[in-house]
Amino acid sequence: MADAYFSLFSLVILLPLALLAFLYFLVRPRPVKIPIKNRHVFITGGSSGIGLALAHRAAAEGARVSILARSVDKLEEAKNAIRLATGIDVAVFAADVRDYEAVKRAVEEAGPIDVLLLNHGVFMALELEKQELSEVKFTMDVNLMGSFNMIKAALPAMRNRKDPLPASIAFVSSQAGQVGIYGYVAYSASKFGLRGLAEALQQEVIADNIHVSLIFPPDTDTPGFLEENKRKPELTKIIAASSGAMKPEEVAQKAFNGIKCGSFLISCNLEGFALSLATAGLSPQRSFLMAFVEVVAAGILRIAALCIQWTWYGSIEKWHSQRKGIPQRS
Repeated sequence: MADAYFSLFSLVILLPLALLAFLYFLVRPRPVKIPIKNRHVFITGGSSGIGLALAHRAAAEGARVSILARSVDKLEEAKNAIRLATGIDVAVFAADVRDYEAVKRAVEEAGPIDVLLLNHGVFMALELEKQELSEVKFTMDVNLMGSFNMIKAALPAMRNRKDPLPASIAFVSSQAGQVGIYGYVAYSASKFGLRGLAEALQQEVIADNIHVSLIFPPDTDTPGFLEENKRKPELTKIIAASSGAMKPEEVAQKAFNGIKCGSFLISCNLEGFALSLATAGLSPQRSFLMAFVEVVAAGILRIAALCIQWTWYGSIEKWHSQRKGIPQRS
């Protein structure tokens, strides 16, 4: 009996400890702290929504802030709002992220960047059959190619910076960049593309002490979100209903908490945390504790993911059956 208890003790206590010790030496890149105070934080899409909240947060933490967007009027409104709230002036740059020469001029004028926050993006929820290819191309050009343009423009100075402290490149993705959703074909494709870009980029810039992060906000209560809902397909609303909307300020806080720790995957709520665990895959992980959770939870979360997919496809089947007047299967 004593031997049985000892074996159980070994299994329950010693095995997890051994796994933790193994993961402590295994995880790469190693943990890092990225300061924000007195650093140059450059934010795209910084004139409204999440981008404006990120700019407020960075200014409040003592950063030198630059924001880029297309509208001069909105940039000036954002600048005045940040000055009123924090007493700090931010630099503003009007440019379209699709225009490499324009963003290159903006980056050169702004000066070397310590934290590059790529928050720009467009979103149109619509079934692919109903969406014009010009809209698909526009989504890809802004969300994905715009990020390539910004990184290409900013990276040389980031690599040659005199500041020895670690730097950051952070992408504001979406939970639709972790799992495909009905009606998000073009949007999800662009956000999934950011993940491949981020994973490969991290390997290219790690030797320069530059650390990459992917931020996955859920639906966020912004003016753009209200406009999106006017066109969003009914099935998209049904499937996405389980994820509540967050405030931009909440997303900004979660984003900077993750950036300062150099986290590669940054989730913003409990559902997002579960998604990050379920989709960790081959993404880098700095925290051996989080790596432990990912390893232990992998099987359980796969079962949960299959249950979610069962619910989603059930909703799709029910919706189409109701439209066609087909009796439901019992």
